[in-house]
Amino acid sequence: MKILIVSDAWDPQVNGVVRTLKSTRRELEKMGHRVDVLNPLEFRTIACPTYPEIRLSLAPARRVAKRIEEGQFDALHIATEGPLGLAARRYALRHKLAFTTAYHTRFPEYIKARFGIPLGLTYRFLRWFHGAAAAVLVPTHIVKRDLEAFGFAPQQVVLWSRGVDLDVFKPTEPLAHDAKPPVFLCVGRVAVEKNIEAFLSLDLPGTKWVAGEGPLLEHLKRKYPEARFTGVLDQPELARLYNAATVFVFPSRTDTFGLVLLEAMACGCPVAAYPVTGPLDVIGDSPAAVLSEDLQSACLRAASIDRALPREHARRYSWEACTRQFLDQLVPVAPALSLGGNERSQPTV
Repeated sequence: MKILIVSDAWDPQVNGVVRTLKSTRRELEKMGHRVDVLNPLEFRTIACPTYPEIRLSLAPARRVAKRIEEGQFDALHIATEGPLGLAARRYALRHKLAFTTAYHTRFPEYIKARFGIPLGLTYRFLRWFHGAAAAVLVPTHIVKRDLEAFGFAPQQVVLWSRGVDLDVFKPTEPLAHDAKPPVFLCVGRVAVEKNIEAFLSLDLPGTKWVAGEGPLLEHLKRKYPEARFTGVLDQPELARLYNAATVFVFPSRTDTFGLVLLEAMACGCPVAAYPVTGPLDVIGDSPAAVLSEDLQSACLRAASIDRALPREHARRYSWEACTRQFLDQLVPVAPALSLGGNERSQPTV
């Protein structure tokens, strides 16, 4: 099968969406499929407001149309709701081509946190964007439930889970350091929606580490000079960091999944997190972690967890199984008789 994935999230971004798409492409190619990713590197771009590392493609419609027309793809998957996703959606509906979409990120919650825009307005846009898809792929059952509560059709929203590369993220030689133990580690985008300050403000013994970058990085460095900020690390270095940490702390309340949870556990690092979407789906009641509204208590309790337990829990997830879920939901791009009439009007916001 020849598959086109359209994504506004791609290199040089380092985040869960990009990692998911790259891992999925790798597994699809292992299965013998041909995969093309249409991404912002092919276009003139501008920086996204407040997220400069995210590049927004300028006037992509003509080139997107040409790529779809010339590619003769068997399946079309629109991964994101940005300029490229909008251009691909518009072309597909105009030419009656069937496609799937994915909901990777709690976009409405992020927009509300950054700009105060009400959730209802953003979810209205999302219903419009995804409403024409043959299927909307989501990472967890909780996210599926949440989208349905905001008006998505239950039969349209389907599960596409996430995995971890157990050959990269595994118990290995820890990163050398002179930090005072125990070491509490947080990995993720240093932005308001990741709630990293909830971790940094905790009264904990030992040392706090933060890996990642983002718009709040310099502010948090000044406010919490005792914490160590490593910046972005490649996967082997990140695995060594997980191995050096005593506890992986996940303070986010808005993630749809949280790939870093699996990465940390695959390295044998126990987890402390809030009992919210993401940790509840990935961890549940596993003894590999402590989920509590009292994050400080969770961190202290997680420090005593046997490191064999997180590794064993992470072994349940594989990118091959997740990719087969993705593949099962793809639809032939051949002209469809009806796409539900969702292109008749733009959303009123």
